[in-house]
Amino acid sequence: MKTNSITISCSALLLSMLIAVAQTAAPLGIPKPGPTNDAPYAPQPILPGGVVVPLYPPGSPFLKMERVREAEYYNLSKAVPGRITWITNIHNPSIEVHTVEGGNNTGAAIILAAGGGHNTLNVGTEGADFVPYFFNYGVNTVILRNRLRKDGYNAKTDAVNDAMQAIRLVRANAKGWNIDPNKIGIMGFSAGAELAAPTAIFFEEFDKTNSAPSDPLAGVSSRPDFVGIVYPGPTPFTRGATPVIPRNTPPAFIICAGAGDRVHAIWANEYFTAMLNTGIPNVEMHIYGNGRHPGDPLPDGSRMSGGLTHRNGIPFGTWQDRHMDWFRDLGFLQKPGVETKAAKDIATFLNQPPPRERGQRSGAGASTNAPSSAVSK
Repeated sequence: MKTNSITISCSALLLSMLIAVAQTAAPLGIPKPGPTNDAPYAPQPILPGGVVVPLYPPGSPFLKMERVREAEYYNLSKAVPGRITWITNIHNPSIEVHTVEGGNNTGAAIILAAGGGHNTLNVGTEGADFVPYFFNYGVNTVILRNRLRKDGYNAKTDAVNDAMQAIRLVRANAKGWNIDPNKIGIMGFSAGAELAAPTAIFFEEFDKTNSAPSDPLAGVSSRPDFVGIVYPGPTPFTRGATPVIPRNTPPAFIICAGAGDRVHAIWANEYFTAMLNTGIPNVEMHIYGNGRHPGDPLPDGSRMSGGLTHRNGIPFGTWQDRHMDWFRDLGFLQKPGVETKAAKDIATFLNQPPPRERGQRSGAGASTNAPSSAVSK
C-alpha cells in the first residue's frame, strides 16, 4: 500500500509539473512582423509554407513612399497561440501564395479578400482557414493583404486596385507556381467582396490604365475567371448604379444570410439581378433563411462566426460545400490545361446577340428589368 501511495504521489507530481510547463511555455512558430529598415517593408507569411510577394515594385506610384517602410500589425488570438486573427497597417500590400503538390493540383487558384469593414483584415477566418480546405480539393490559395481605409486608403480605388493587381500578379507567375492561367479567380468576404465584385466588371479599364511599358505587368489581364461574393458589402450596382457589364464578365457564386442580414442580402441580390438581366452565364446565389452577418450578436450572447465556421450547425454553415459543387460543375477541378465549362459557356454567350437585339431589356442594375418573354401580356 505504501508503494502504491508513493507511485500515485509521484504521478500526481509529474502531472502537475507537466501542466505548469505547458502553461508557461512559449508557443513555437508565432508569426512576427518583419524588420523595418530603409527598404520597403517585407511582409511575412502568416502560415508555414507561404510565399509572400509584394503587389508593387519599390517606387511604384501606387505606394505611399512616406509609409511603405512601416511594419504591419498582427493581432494574435488570445485563445489559440500563434493564430493571427487580423492585420492592420498594411502599406506594402502583398499576396501570400500556398500551392498544391503536383499530383493533386488542379491548377485552379483562389485569391482570398478578407473582410473587416476596411478597418482590419480578418485573415484568420477568411483567409488562413481556407488554405487546408482548398488544398484538399487541389486548389491553390492566395491570401491578399490589401490596404485599408483605417490606414488612410480609399477602399474603392486603392483596395480595388490591390485586388486587380493581385490577379495580374498571380497570372504573371502562373507557370512558376504551377497554376493554370485560365483558372484564377477571387473570393471576397463582406468588405472583401467590395473588392471582388468590381474586379468582375472593371478589369478592362484597369488593364488599359496600367498598360504603360514601364509597368512590369503590362499586357497581363486582371480579369478573374470566377468570383465569389460572400455576405457582401455594397457592390458596383448599389444605390441604383448601372455600370457597363462586359459580356465576358466571369461567373459568380454569391451567398448571404437573408432577413437576419438584410442589408448585405440586398447588396447580394443587386449583383445577382444585374448579372441575370444581362444574361451572364453560371451565376449562382444562395440566400439562407437562418443566419446573421459575422460578428452580429446571437440570442445566447455569443456572436455569429464567419468564414468556414459551422455557425451552430445551421445550413448557412455549409455554404462552402455548395461553392465546391458550383466550382466542380464549371470544370475548375479538372486537371490543369483542360478548358472549363465556364470558359466554354462564356465563349458561347459572346457569340450570341446582345439582350437588346434579342428583344430583351439590358438594364444592368434595376431589379424590375426582365426578359420580355417573362413579362405578362
